[in-house]
Amino acid sequence: MKDDPSVKSYGGKWYFHPPMRNALTGGLLTGIAFGLAHLGWIPSIAEILIYGLAILIGGYHWCWEGIEKLFKEKEIGIEILMMAAAAGSAILGMWDEAAALVFLYGAAEGLEEYTYAKTRHSIRKLLDLAPKEVRLLRDGKETTIPIEALRVGDTFLVKPGEAIATDGIVAKGRSSVNEAPVTGESIPVEKKAGMKVFAATLNQEGAIEVRATATYRDNTLSKIVQLVEEAQEHKGKTQLFIDRFGRIYTPLVLLAALFFVLIPALLGMPLYQWAIRAVVLLVAAAPCALVMSMPVAISAGIGRAGKMGVLMKGGVYLEELGKIKAIAFDKTGTLTRGEPSVTDILTLQGSEFDLISLAFGVERFSEHPLARAIGKKAREMGTPSLNSSDFNAITGSGARASVEGKTVYVGEPELFLGKGQKNPFLPQMEQLRTEGKTVVFVGNQEKIEGLIALRDEVRPRAKQVIETLHGMGIKTFMLTGDNEVTGRAIAKELNIDEVKASLKPEDKIRWIKELKKKYGFVAMVGDGINDAPALAQASVGIAMGAAGTDAAIEAADIALMGDDLTKLPEAISLSKRARGISGQNIVFSLLILAVLIPSALVGMMSVVTAVFLHEASELLAVANGLRVGASKS
Repeated sequence: MKDDPSVKSYGGKWYFHPPMRNALTGGLLTGIAFGLAHLGWIPSIAEILIYGLAILIGGYHWCWEGIEKLFKEKEIGIEILMMAAAAGSAILGMWDEAAALVFLYGAAEGLEEYTYAKTRHSIRKLLDLAPKEVRLLRDGKETTIPIEALRVGDTFLVKPGEAIATDGIVAKGRSSVNEAPVTGESIPVEKKAGMKVFAATLNQEGAIEVRATATYRDNTLSKIVQLVEEAQEHKGKTQLFIDRFGRIYTPLVLLAALFFVLIPALLGMPLYQWAIRAVVLLVAAAPCALVMSMPVAISAGIGRAGKMGVLMKGGVYLEELGKIKAIAFDKTGTLTRGEPSVTDILTLQGSEFDLISLAFGVERFSEHPLARAIGKKAREMGTPSLNSSDFNAITGSGARASVEGKTVYVGEPELFLGKGQKNPFLPQMEQLRTEGKTVVFVGNQEKIEGLIALRDEVRPRAKQVIETLHGMGIKTFMLTGDNEVTGRAIAKELNIDEVKASLKPEDKIRWIKELKKKYGFVAMVGDGINDAPALAQASVGIAMGAAGTDAAIEAADIALMGDDLTKLPEAISLSKRARGISGQNIVFSLLILAVLIPSALVGMMSVVTAVFLHEASELLAVANGLRVGASKS
């Protein structure tokens, strides 16, 4: 990633930021000239020279910005209005007003630019969480190298209490890791061999060896920072409208001020007073606060979301998230963990321990998700490893193997009932299925030994999230490719308003379109890969658990970096807050213009008064916008 010069240049102090430094220097010279002149210590020519120097220094940054915008973008910006006002004041002999205008406008612009630089700097500070050096392990030796020298495939050591240098896979060791900088979730996550770890996350307990899967500049944390910075440049619809309004409105103000000078001159009227009114109009009618009403709030909101572990790809998505009236959720991997687990074990005669041991004897050879779940349960229960062989998968039904010399089957009830056996678990099986659980039997051709029920368990706080969304007045839907019984069982448990099951990807797109017709703004929450078409069709597409997954980040408009669904209502609340504060700024800005413009037209204000009120309103709009990024206590 490239370094941001606007961030580095201010040295961390607001008065060192170049635009602010120049404005303050110009203000100091203006004060010196004003004081010396009123004391009668310098001649008029010296006073004008000092004011002229103050104008050149104080206006250097924003004047060049206006000139570049005029010639490169063919746009008359607010800077041109201020340059015309300053030039007009000087021509009329009001050098002190001209210098004051340059100083106050420069100071306001300097503080505004400093605010932007500081916002970018605060998100970039995340990069400082990653260590600058890493313990490289090579040929049995440990060598400390700069993080920039680490390559993909290198193995490095992370001791307890140290931050992880870059993304990787745990090669050896076990520990708990605090992933808050990436996912926003402060609860430590257990890590062992084969599991992913991310840059700048904190290793808390044991030493682990990590095989790097990304360099320092390409890791998840760097991508977060880059995406947040890019998102802050992407404007929302309201902001784009205000920008378009400014491009039309600003030249009209300049034209109106010109008429204030030309028409009295053509009519033979006293020119001086009308020229002063023209200068005041240029200042009073400049839409600075209006133009700043949205970008500060949106930029602060996107930065705040990034620190929460929520990536927003642009201001438009921060705006639209707060308008959402309905949210459609994918089931597997979104509302549920995406991994089945054993929930019930029923036996006819033996113990649960014996039954799971027998099932594991068959399933130990299989990579099927249900088989892995049975194996995990067996290991948790500490069952012994039975002698088994001759494994054979029965496509679509289950599997069989020879366990301790006997043929054992594990599979769908129909696999056993088709052999003429009666179902000894019929009532229990029907009840388990209504609960959305998958039932497998364990036994042989002569006898069913027992039943194992499995289900993809819901995420721990999923029900709380649905309740919070309902409290916000948002309708919830489940769009799942799973069967109707399972879908309805999960939806009932979570209190989801409506479920659509057995859906193909094209069916999900159709339902998203239907929801948009009914509710207007609709969000879709999915895994970001399988649900990519539906995510694209929704007003806002939200990917779950996107940390370390490029495809998930690419597929959605908003990415929840961790698997924590509670970030969703938090992000919606942040969006509503940003929209509310932006609305306050717009109303405030329009009221200011409604007061200043008539006052300028009737000659009620001086240049200095107009400048002061104008810049004060701009700074208030900036300060109010920054509240979006503040943590709520």
